[in-house]
Amino acid sequence: DSYDNALAEAVNGLYKAELIYSQPWASLTEVEFATLNWVYWWNNERLHEALEYRTPAEIIDMYNQTRVSELTPV
Repeated sequence: DSYDNALAEAVNGLYKAELIYSQPWASLTEVEFATLNWVYWWNNERLHEALEYRTPAEIIDMYNQTRVSELTPV
């Protein structure tokens, strides 16, 4: 529980530092669209040290390919 809270706080801090405080915003709508793009990047495109500097999407694809190979009859 405390690990999850610390992780959430770290992600929130990165979001604020990398996006929210990086520029002035003209409107709430502009912030909402930028947030959608940031979340997509975070979940799919960012390189992650714990994933050997691969993206989460690459890891998911590798996992899915492995599962298909394991489940395909020979």
